[in-house]
Parts: sequence; C-alpha cells; structure tokens
Amino acid sequence: MSESAMLEVEGLRIAFGRREIVGPLDFSIRRGERVCLLGASGSGKSMTAAAILGLISPRAGCSGHVRVNGHEVLNIRVPQRPEDARVAMVFQDTQSALNPLVSIGAQLAEPLRRHGGLNAAAARAEARELLVSIGLPGTDAFLRSSPAEVSGGQRQRVCIALALACRTGLIVADEPTTALDVVTQAQVLDVLKARTSAPDSPGLLLVTHDLSAAMRVCERVLVLAEGRIVEDGPIGDILNRPRHPFTCDLVDCACEGLHLPREVA
Repeated sequence: MSESAMLEVEGLRIAFGRREIVGPLDFSIRRGERVCLLGASGSGKSMTAAAILGLISPRAGCSGHVRVNGHEVLNIRVPQRPEDARVAMVFQDTQSALNPLVSIGAQLAEPLRRHGGLNAAAARAEARELLVSIGLPGTDAFLRSSPAEVSGGQRQRVCIALALACRTGLIVADEPTTALDVVTQAQVLDVLKARTSAPDSPGLLLVTHDLSAAMRVCERVLVLAEGRIVEDGPIGDILNRPRHPFTCDLVDCACEGLHLPREVA
C-alpha cells in the first residue's frame, strides 16, 4: 500500500465466535481522498468502521492490520492510541453524539483546546469560524445553544464541525444523513465534501447504503457484500460498468430514483 496512505486496512477479518462476519478486507485512503464504503444493512460496513475507530465490541475477534498514519491500531481502544493515530467520527445519531447538557460552543471549544493547544478565547474564535465555514451562525446565541435547541440538520453540521475540530487526518462518517430530510441531506453531504476535498484535508470514509450519497460526495467506492469488497474503483466506473450483481441492483435503483440515464458519467 502507498506510504502516503492515512488509513491502511490489510487482511482485516472480524468474527463472532466461529462465524466470520467481515473479511478479508484490503483498502487504503489518502489525505484529501473521499472514499465510500457502500453496502446493504448487515453487510458488515458499520462493523468495519467500528474496528477502524476502536469502538468495536470486545466480543468480536479482529485480526489483520488497521494502520492510521502508519500506526497499528487494530484491537487498540481509543484512549491507548497515539495522538497522531486518532480518527474523528461523524455519527448517525446526533442526539447521542452531542452532550445535551453542554452548550454547542463549549463542546466545540474542548477539542480545539485539547488537540489544538488554544486558550479559551482563541478556541471560541476558532469555533465561530468553524460554524460559519459549514453554514451555521457563528453568533453568541448559537454558541450558547444546547443541541436540543437546534434542528437535526444543524446538529449534524455541528458534529461535522466537531470532527474537524479534532484535527485528525481521517474522518469516518457512518450513515450521517439517514435521519434527515432530502434537502438537509444534500446540504450536509455538500459540507462533508467541501471540507475534505483539498490535498491537505482529512481523508473521508463515508459509510452508507445510499449510492446517491456516494455519488454526491465520493470519488471512489468500495462495494461491500456479505463482508467482502466485491468492487473497488472510481465512482464513474462503478456507476457505468458495475460488475457484481449487487452493484448492478444498486446502480439501477439509484438511476431510477434520480431519473438518470443508465450511463451517468
């Protein structure tokens, strides 16, 4: 795999008892690269994300290699990982991801102070800039708001801001738009793409069952079926020349839902 890869997954297998759920998986992600892990419910995509993040169940047996920024992190829980091997997460459930008792401003300032070494005033100013950069108000009133006082779409953008505030080289977004309406979904996906598109931006692993979300954000797609990657390639190639039956069904459904011709790239 490339020496410049921010994430390297090599021979990853995940099993519960004698039942292997995932693997073997091999893929990598560079800084500024947007990759989608695409699969149906039960395909193993969220379990793969959990292994990368260090959040997988202790009952799971994981083997192989997961390297973040060159560090082996498989089976190493988050607090024990090196500082430069941290991975930021954008969760599906924003209400669980954000502390309902702490203001949005305080939640954004905490990682900026911890990982960025900023003092309170600088962290607050940076929090304002982050909010504005993702289309949210950088006002005192919004910073004082609790997560319950803002909409679902705003909460998800706050979660993206939190991921960016952690200043990691990799962001994993697991079904980040499932609970949102169509318009808000598009806005959130556009923010994710905009903030992970430059060569020095964090790499992005978008975990989803939604091919239209992959089309909007990602440049490369890994198609997961029954725990194995059955296709890996640029989004245009996957859309125009799908090889696996599962991918063909996904493309047909996406093109029909979006009223696109079969050749889309």
